[in-house]
Amino acid sequence: MLAHCRGKGQTPGPVSQDPLPSDRPARTLADLARLAGVSTGTVSRALAGSSLVNPETRQRIQALAAAHDFRVNQMARRLRTQKTGVIGVVVPLGHERRQHLSDPFFMTILGHLADALTENGYDVMLSRIIPDAEDWLERIVDAGMLDGVLLIGQSDQMEAIERVARRYRPLVAWGSRVPGQIHCTVGTENVAGGRIAAEHLIARGVRRIAFLGEIRAPELRERYAGVCAAAAAAGLPVPLQLDTHLASDMMEQEIAAHLTRHLDRIDGIAAGSDMIAMTTLRVLADQGMAVPSDVPVIGYDDLPLGLQTVPRLTTVRQDIARGARAMVERLFARIAGQDAGPLVMPPELVVRDSA
Repeated sequence: MLAHCRGKGQTPGPVSQDPLPSDRPARTLADLARLAGVSTGTVSRALAGSSLVNPETRQRIQALAAAHDFRVNQMARRLRTQKTGVIGVVVPLGHERRQHLSDPFFMTILGHLADALTENGYDVMLSRIIPDAEDWLERIVDAGMLDGVLLIGQSDQMEAIERVARRYRPLVAWGSRVPGQIHCTVGTENVAGGRIAAEHLIARGVRRIAFLGEIRAPELRERYAGVCAAAAAAGLPVPLQLDTHLASDMMEQEIAAHLTRHLDRIDGIAAGSDMIAMTTLRVLADQGMAVPSDVPVIGYDDLPLGLQTVPRLTTVRQDIARGARAMVERLFARIAGQDAGPLVMPPELVVRDSA
C-alpha cells in the first residue's frame, strides 16, 4: 500500500527517518523518500512528473527510482486518484457483423489513436462489439474500468450512443454529425465528399453512376446522398445504389454479382470506401474491363494501400491522422470536465489514375 501524503507541495528538506540499509533495494515510497531525504508525498509527485516538485529534485528522485528498478504500485495509485489510466477504443459493428479489426481503415485509425493515447500515459483497451444487447454501451461505460471511451464509427447504433452521451461525457466518436446530436464526433463532411466524388466522375463524362456501399451506417448514407445531389444538379438519373458490405469475406463476391447484373447500366463507380473501390478494381480486371477507360472508379478514405493498386486509386481523402488526434484531444478535455465540441473536416479530392 502506498503511503499517503499529508502535506502540500514539496518538502523542502530531509525528514527524520531511519536511513535505508545500503544493501537493500528501495521497494516502497518510504524507502525512496529515505534515500532522497524528502517526504513520501514529494516522491509520489516526482514519480508522477508533477510540476509541484522542482526539476532538480524530480530528476534526482526519478534517477534513484530507475537505479533501484522501482515500480509504482499502479493499483494503489488508481484507487487513490479514482482513475484507471485506461481508455476504451470500441468498434461497434451493428450493421457489419462480419467485418474484422484487420480492416485497413480500422488499423489506420487505431494506430493513430493508440499512439496519441500511449504518448499521454494511458493504456488502451480495444473492444470489437456486436451489439446484440440494447445496453451494450452502458455495460462498457459503467464497468468502472475506463476513464473514457473512443468509438470508431457509429454503425446503426445512434440511439444507444445518444442515450449514453446524455449522462456520460468522456465519450467521443468517429462519425457523422446531425442536427441536435448530443454525442461529440470527429469526421468528414460526408455529403460534400460524395458530391465531389460524383462531380469528378461527371466531369470525365460519366452519366450513369453506381454507388457501391451499404447505407444503413450514417457515413455511407451521407456519401450516397452527396453523389445523388451531384447527379441531380447535372440533370442525371438517380445513381444506382448497390449494397456492398465491408466484410472482406463477402465483398468480392457481392461486387462481382453486382457488376455481372448491372454493368450495362453503369459507366462510372463511386465506392463508399477505399476497400470497396480497390476490390472493385480487381473484379473489373477479372471481368476484362479497363479502368478508367471502360469504367472509372473513385474511392473514399485515402488509405495508404490506394497507392499500391493498379491503376492507383483516385479517392476522397479524409484526414484520419488529424481526426484521431482531435478525438483524443476532445476526450482529454472532457475527462478534465471541459467542454469540447465536434470537428467536421473538409474532404479533399485526390486524383490519381483510376478516375
